[in-house]
Amino acid sequence: MLTIHEVAELAGVSKSTVSRVLNNNGYVNEETRRRIEKIIQEHQYKPSAAAVSLSKQIGSTIGVVIPEIDNSFFGEVLKGINEVADQNGFSIIYCDTQNNGDKELKALSALEQQRVRGVIITPAMGYGDKASVDKLKNALAKLDVPVVIVDRDFDYSQWDTIYFQNYESGYIATESMIKAGSTKIGIIQGDMQLKIARERFRGYQDAMAANGLEIPEQYVLKGDFTIDTAYTLTKSMIDSKELPEGMVTCNNRTSIGFIKAMIESGITIGSDIAVVGIDNVPMLDVLGFPFSCVSRDTIEMGRMSMKLLMERMNKPDVQRSIWVAPCKLELNGSEKTNR
Repeated sequence: MLTIHEVAELAGVSKSTVSRVLNNNGYVNEETRRRIEKIIQEHQYKPSAAAVSLSKQIGSTIGVVIPEIDNSFFGEVLKGINEVADQNGFSIIYCDTQNNGDKELKALSALEQQRVRGVIITPAMGYGDKASVDKLKNALAKLDVPVVIVDRDFDYSQWDTIYFQNYESGYIATESMIKAGSTKIGIIQGDMQLKIARERFRGYQDAMAANGLEIPEQYVLKGDFTIDTAYTLTKSMIDSKELPEGMVTCNNRTSIGFIKAMIESGITIGSDIAVVGIDNVPMLDVLGFPFSCVSRDTIEMGRMSMKLLMERMNKPDVQRSIWVAPCKLELNGSEKTNR
């Protein structure tokens, strides 16, 4: 006799979709419903009590898996998720992977045991190859719940996604300094294993090329999105006596490391050197530091991720959704230099 899992495999759907047909509870695409009912009839499938009640056992807890819980960017994303979750009666379980793939898989396994209703996840790694993606896909498939990917989109992804205009952000950050008069512009890259870092760097490269400007190798600093690495790279650049006129910093933490090194060395940002960062740094606003950046509405990204997740819960068989958070250039003076 078939199990609900085998019915789901034959129909090419999840067990929860079969359960919704059995219980006549929740949305199921009409074609999918007919396919499942045909399999049930042909195989004379008799659901167990557990299968019949499966959809009724689903809780109201959402799993949120993020790579850096102490990063202000993710703090604002979580704020948006919480806002919508609270309004709709959902509770949240947070998992911090610290950008570690093994910790990410453990977190997903723990959420499976908790029988969460859905998962919102920012992947810990770049997952640039199919073998790596398969590990994540298998872990998410075992959960058998709706999933939304936030910020770190990657190749081979099949899930609903919220991401940022990464290429555009790198392009307009660079272009803003060119328009302000700089021609020698460098960049502190992010972790190039991540698609978002590669896209931001490509935007920088294309903006330089579009304006007929060369990129000296010494002006491309190989960062990893952390404060410490950005600080060390910037100090080394200062010691080399080969400062560019401007720098693109590829995330909020990179910007902090860069600014710290410049201040310690007595170099005035907005006069001696220009900088435009990708993502706002809230503490600089509080301190009144004139920092120019390409920003995004991170709280809205959190709200939209939760809304997409709820839509997927209600309509599990609809086409994949992608929502792009637009970038906004905020010029406050640091895009300029008097050199």
